[in-house]
Amino acid sequence: MLTLAGTSLGLANAARAADGRNQSGDALPTVNVTASGARSAAIAGFDEAPLLDTPASVAVVTAQQMRDQQSRLLSDVIKNDASIGENYAPVGYYENFSIRGFTLDPASAYRIDGLTAAGEQTIALENKERVEFLKGVAGLQAGVVAAGGLVNYVTKRPADVRSVVLGTDSNGSRYLATDLGALFGEQKQFGLRINAAHEDIHSYVSNADGWRDFASLAASWAISSRTLLQFNAEYQQKAQRSVAGYQLLGGATIPAGVSPSTMLTPQSWAQPVRDTSLNYSLRLDTEFNSDWRGYITAGRSRAVIDDYLAFPYGSGGGASPYFAANGDFDVYDYRSPNDDRRNDEVQAAVIGKFATGSVRHELTMGAAMSRRVVDKSDGISSLVGSGNIYTGTPALPPSADIPGPSYRNLDSRQKALFFSDRLQFSERWQAIAGGRQVWLDEDAFNSDGSVARHTNRNIFLPQLALIFKPQPDMSLYGSYAETLSLGTSAPFWVSNYPTTLPPSVARQLEAGVKVDVTPDLNLTAALFRIRNAYEYQQPDNSPAGFTYVQQGRQTNTGIELGASGKLTPRLQVGASMAVTRARASDTGTAAYDGQQAVNVPRLRSAVYTDYAVPGVEGLNVMGSWLYSGSKPAIRDGSASLPAVHVFNAGLRYKLRVGGHLTTLRLNVDNLFDKRYWKDSGQYLGDSYLHLGAPRTARLSLQYDF
Repeated sequence: MLTLAGTSLGLANAARAADGRNQSGDALPTVNVTASGARSAAIAGFDEAPLLDTPASVAVVTAQQMRDQQSRLLSDVIKNDASIGENYAPVGYYENFSIRGFTLDPASAYRIDGLTAAGEQTIALENKERVEFLKGVAGLQAGVVAAGGLVNYVTKRPADVRSVVLGTDSNGSRYLATDLGALFGEQKQFGLRINAAHEDIHSYVSNADGWRDFASLAASWAISSRTLLQFNAEYQQKAQRSVAGYQLLGGATIPAGVSPSTMLTPQSWAQPVRDTSLNYSLRLDTEFNSDWRGYITAGRSRAVIDDYLAFPYGSGGGASPYFAANGDFDVYDYRSPNDDRRNDEVQAAVIGKFATGSVRHELTMGAAMSRRVVDKSDGISSLVGSGNIYTGTPALPPSADIPGPSYRNLDSRQKALFFSDRLQFSERWQAIAGGRQVWLDEDAFNSDGSVARHTNRNIFLPQLALIFKPQPDMSLYGSYAETLSLGTSAPFWVSNYPTTLPPSVARQLEAGVKVDVTPDLNLTAALFRIRNAYEYQQPDNSPAGFTYVQQGRQTNTGIELGASGKLTPRLQVGASMAVTRARASDTGTAAYDGQQAVNVPRLRSAVYTDYAVPGVEGLNVMGSWLYSGSKPAIRDGSASLPAVHVFNAGLRYKLRVGGHLTTLRLNVDNLFDKRYWKDSGQYLGDSYLHLGAPRTARLSLQYDF
């Protein structure tokens, strides 16, 4: 599996030289660095590599851009790339997303410094240097993972930094964050960095307020000029009332005339969703000689969720999994306490350079072991009454049912051996050949401790790529990759609940071109095709009327265009466009064959600009335009969310206060207060419709001291 913290061996020397002197004691020259954006990433391989030499589609959003956009959630970050969309990301709950039209798997698609993180948490951004997105199949990097790709959070490293941020928004939220770091020791070989934040969340949705506390520690020790030890830990508590989505009226109609500020089921006994998470890791890098180096890293990610909701679902006392045609819905007392998810992982790799004749190699070999366990009760979901999307929900009594005890639901273990060889035949031609041998051993359990399902799968996942560079600042590539994608579980209203479908292999072909027009501006284009098994509730003659099956395939074919960097010394841009044809075939249900996949628009685009105003030193104006075409809300395509344009604007002003840099930021999201549906994502077998946020202004002050 890849690691994205980078090998960081250069930091050992950098730390030793950070006091401004080289090894001989002479003063080092001052170097001023200006970067318009990330130029490298490791998410598509096992080591940091220039994006120009990476034969995959990678998007990187830097800490600077996240600060300027005042991002608090990953849903704020993904607005910068058209290939990434929300897929069941309700207010107050942990979010999930899709890339290239495939839903990400929370068990394996979210990573911190390359190690898997329990995706059932809201990962904080305060201590993140950047967020990387690998778009498409990632079998070499991750083994068992959904076809959409990976999201990796890269943590900030220790540095001499001291800053505080105060913020608020038009809903009255309050925000405080600090970033404190130092390098110390005779040769600056030690480093510490502490990030902390508190947020009082005042939501635009009635009865959906909450709070969040966060703290993190990053430490480093340059043991020698060749060996570096790094430690990271982050802890977060968040409590906020979750906002349930709508469902199709009568299973066929998009609700109309509803407000994003409405909580469908406000009940005095409903509680905020509480999400407590702890993520930590330790990594040791060492350089054996000038050509060979290695690392070993291990980490744990744990998220514990407490759900106590009044949940709107279906209608007719359980007769239908959709809201009624007139807007009626059933209300359930849903409780799932102490939902405990834990990911453990360890990996080691060696990376070396050598030559065989005229061919130069950069070889990576390694091993990884991971384990994911889920401990939770079956909870309760008890019908307590009904409401209506237009007339509201009356006060209802809570259920007298009590959730049963927690038990081990899942124990999933993976072992893997991986390798990747970058072969450079000449200055123009490169090839990458690699693969990952995966041993998956997984047990799902019943509440009495018996095994409900056992999965044992051994598979080799290849990845091949060819790169041609007609000139140093341009690369053309083609690639092939496979991954093993776990099957999903049947919803409760089908005949074979709670069956989990078997794993399936997803395959991807991709071709692309990357051009560094200038050192500060790059252009990208990629054409891809991904095929994966199609899983759905098949209508049949069973007593339930449906059976959850894996039949046919979903084929997503698309083209992505992107531009990132500086058009002029004053104007920075980020633009992307994704055209995606996501179709089902051979499903056994004629009404679904040939239909665009649920929640996947055929066209999405995102444009971001940042302009330094001439004549006013330190003032920048920012703006973005997001477009999503219509996207189906049901498998037969008979109902779709309409297309939408959303505009955002912002100002950033830098000045000196008491000799210290101070930055004021004002952002207005959804500038024209557009009412729109942001996603029709699926969760546990059902589709939900979520409204986009109304116009929201955010104001912050950052003081560096």
